[in-house]
Amino acid sequence: MADAQEAAETTALKCLAWLAGHESLLDVFMGATGVGRDDLRAGAQDPVFLASVLDFVMQDDAWVMEFCAAEGLSGEALMQARMALPGGQHRHWT
Repeated sequence: MADAQEAAETTALKCLAWLAGHESLLDVFMGATGVGRDDLRAGAQDPVFLASVLDFVMQDDAWVMEFCAAEGLSGEALMQARMALPGGQHRHWT
């Protein structure tokens, strides 16, 4: 399980770097979450923050596809990474 979380954190860090490379999109993320630039550095060490990065990017299929293409990942890679981070487990409501 620890290996899965470590791999997920690596994917999320790559996603954060990708997001940082898209200034206008990064501004939207910071506005939506209330984080500042200094928070980005600190958040890179926090699995919960990294999960929020994935949650944000997964709001738009075009962002997911662009990130995955840039990193050579499958389209499911972000969802798989998200599931391995805190709060990403499947919930059963029945």
